[in-house]
Amino acid sequence: MVPKNFGKKIFHKALIKNNVDTVFGISGGSIMPLIDSFYDSKIKLILTRHEQGAGFMAATVGRLTGKPGVCLSTLGPGATNLVTPAAYANLGAMPMLMITGQKPIMKSKQGRFQIIDTVGMMRPITKYSKQIVNGNSIPSMTREAFRIAQEERPGAVHLELPEDIAAEECEERLFEVVGYRRPDADDQDISKAAKMIQEAKMPLILIGAGANRKRTSRALQKLIEKTQIPYFTTQMGKGVVDARHPQCLGTAALSDNDFLHCAISRADLIINIGHDVIEKPPFFMVDRQKVIHVNFFPAHVDDVYYPQLIIVGDIATSVEHLARHVEEKSVNWDFSYFKRIQEYVREHLAKYVKDDRFPILPQRVVPIVRKQLPDDGIVTLDNGVYKIWFARSYKCYHPNTLLLDNALATMGAGLASAIAAKIIKPDKKVIAVCGDGGFLMNSQELETAVRLDLDLTVIILNDNAYGMIKWKQAGMGFDNFGLDYGNPDFVKYAESYGANGYRPDSVQNFDEILEKALNTRGIHVIDLAVDYSLNHSILNVLLKEKTCLI
Repeated sequence: MVPKNFGKKIFHKALIKNNVDTVFGISGGSIMPLIDSFYDSKIKLILTRHEQGAGFMAATVGRLTGKPGVCLSTLGPGATNLVTPAAYANLGAMPMLMITGQKPIMKSKQGRFQIIDTVGMMRPITKYSKQIVNGNSIPSMTREAFRIAQEERPGAVHLELPEDIAAEECEERLFEVVGYRRPDADDQDISKAAKMIQEAKMPLILIGAGANRKRTSRALQKLIEKTQIPYFTTQMGKGVVDARHPQCLGTAALSDNDFLHCAISRADLIINIGHDVIEKPPFFMVDRQKVIHVNFFPAHVDDVYYPQLIIVGDIATSVEHLARHVEEKSVNWDFSYFKRIQEYVREHLAKYVKDDRFPILPQRVVPIVRKQLPDDGIVTLDNGVYKIWFARSYKCYHPNTLLLDNALATMGAGLASAIAAKIIKPDKKVIAVCGDGGFLMNSQELETAVRLDLDLTVIILNDNAYGMIKWKQAGMGFDNFGLDYGNPDFVKYAESYGANGYRPDSVQNFDEILEKALNTRGIHVIDLAVDYSLNHSILNVLLKEKTCLI
């Protein structure tokens, strides 16, 4: 006879069965039955100060572990607050399960109070969104949600648990977690790719977000070592191969008109490993250029991306097969131009790295952060114009050590992402770099970090404006309008939460404060005045006027 239990208890056991040990979220009437089941549980419930924070934390867990992070909320406004994290995780290919509550479905409890079609709302921005209408289906639906969140292109999934289903007595029949392996690519496709690479004159490797896993990193390292083919990365592909590698050309932080694009435009073949067009394109294809798409899902073809060969299968295995099939050195290859561009890029990126003006230039912030962090330290970025400077100049030595969002490009995720990174990797030093605008969108999570007794450093780049939008405003020829504001005293603000606050008055002082913060327990918030006055002249004017080397 199959034992029976309440729906909430079975859901709780199903989560444990799927190796969940942490859940982020905020309670509320409709989700309270499930949360009650976490009392004295193996699952740690982390209370956040906003559902967005919970969602961003869960997505970051998925990003760093490859296993779905879990967050929950009540119905109505609690559920709507998870919309942005859902899109963030889904576009960024981060596996995440969202659980939302709902009023009883067998009978009306309070009319239509707080009731919206949450499942319908989530469906366009998730891989799977279902309401549980029978307690007996909880184990199978939970197992299916976890499977879908991880398989093929990872992403967000959603389950809605009504109150009466949570209270329903039903059969306790849990499903074993069955491992899976992505299929290997077709041998003929691998052979075709190897032939295209051998016959190319100036092949170039592109590394994207999908390759940001240790196994793929090792495989790519072997391919690059064997062939000596130069490579560049997308923003979310940084660190897959150590940026100090002699074949590294840099990161395509913009879609075109950067110095690196001189090399990209000359390449006759781009071997695209792990990038898809949901991340902002690192280049625009031209008809004379061939592209090999290597990923665990087919290419999404559009006007800027139409690969001539598509290799679908486990990325790491595909790269390993390519490494075996491609010769060490083809007589056709000529990388001399790429080497010249490499020096060209280094020269231009180094221009302001020792400029000690204050307020500080973002180009100066980057090398200081890099110097103070250990090789395996983690930086999380919010969304702002400083993200471009970090993407262009910050050197990553290990996979997933620079966490940024170049898919939804979300403001307000940086601090929450840093908290999750520290929870997952407590032995790593973690810095959140936020703009003043993005920081204040979810700054209340400082309390969460303090309550959890984390060691974390937050750098607020303060320009009293929405700086990235200002940059775009200038680039589009519009007048400066509608983007300036005032800020609270961030030092006092940090101290009010029980954190430590600092306000550097020089570049040297910032360097000293950052070193102290990284080596002292607790939460440290640095209010750093930043000078964005060069953004327009460099990113909008200079780059468009550049002349590529002949």
